[in-house]
Amino acid sequence: MKLIVRWMLLAAALLLVAYLYPGVVVQSFGSALIAALVLGLLNTIVRPVLVLLTLPVTLLTLGLFLFVINALTFWMAASVLQGFYVTGFVAALIGSLIYSLAGMVIDVAMERLF
Repeated sequence: MKLIVRWMLLAAALLLVAYLYPGVVVQSFGSALIAALVLGLLNTIVRPVLVLLTLPVTLLTLGLFLFVINALTFWMAASVLQGFYVTGFVAALIGSLIYSLAGMVIDVAMERLF
C-alpha cells in the first residue's frame, strides 16, 4: 500500500515538474506513472553504477557531479519513454532538481503518515 501511494505521489510530482518548468513535458497521468516507475528503476540499477564509475570526478567537484548524474538519469528516462519529454540537458538538470525536491517532501510526508 505504502509503495503504491508513494508511486502515485511521485507521478504527481512529475506532473508538477512539467507544470512548473516548460522544458519538461508529461502528456498524461498514465505517462507520469510509467515515467516515475522507469525513473525509480534507473535510480536503483543504473545510477549506482554511474556514481561508482565517476567517483574521482565526484570527489574533485565535492559531490556536485551527482547533479549531472541525476540529470543524465532523468534525460535517459525521457529518451526511452513516449509521453515524457525533456528538451535538453539544462531542462533535465532543472527538472531533476525539482523532482528530487518533491521526492524529498514526499518521503518526509510518508514517514510521518505511515
